Amino acid sequence: MENPDPSATSGFESVVHHLDAHGVAYEVVEHDVTSTAVGDAAASNVDPAAAGKTLVLHDHRGYSLAVVPADQHLDIAHVRELTGASSHLRLASEEEMARDLPLYEVGAVPPIGPRLPAIDVVDVRLVGVDRALFAAGDHRHSLLVSVSDLLRLAEPRVADVCEVRDERDPEDREGFFPG
Repeated sequence: MENPDPSATSGFESVVHHLDAHGVAYEVVEHDVTSTAVGDAAASNVDPAAAGKTLVLHDHRGYSLAVVPADQHLDIAHVRELTGASSHLRLASEEEMARDLPLYEVGAVPPIGPRLPAIDVVDVRLVGVDRALFAAGDHRHSLLVSVSDLLRLAEPRVADVCEVRDERDPEDREGFFPG
């Protein structure tokens, strides 16, 4: 993991420095404090399907990242299969993120930047988006970044890693009993 700019005082500043150092064009979007990628999208007037949600994964190998559209949910079993990860691969806890990724606010981890684990996978749905909105290290800033630049810098796998969700009303589904 790369060291951040020593003059940077926040995760946001470190991410911007990282993008500048790699010649990546971006647009900063400042918005009200939000706590989710869908909230970032709404505060930025961006379709949630065009906003990326960075998920921190953890297992015995350490940390990795997965990036999916903000309006989707990760199919972690599929990521395990795709990456050859153990059955212990899971979402990192808030405590782990706060302890091991202290440069970034919990829930605002960007997909690329200094002191970040590698991206294992980007969901294929984001490849069709020209510029996507991503968290920028804190809950007040997001960045519009070219998805092709993200793929060029991170060189992740691209695959369909989102859960298939039945959007019908649960009462309309035969044999469905809430647990």
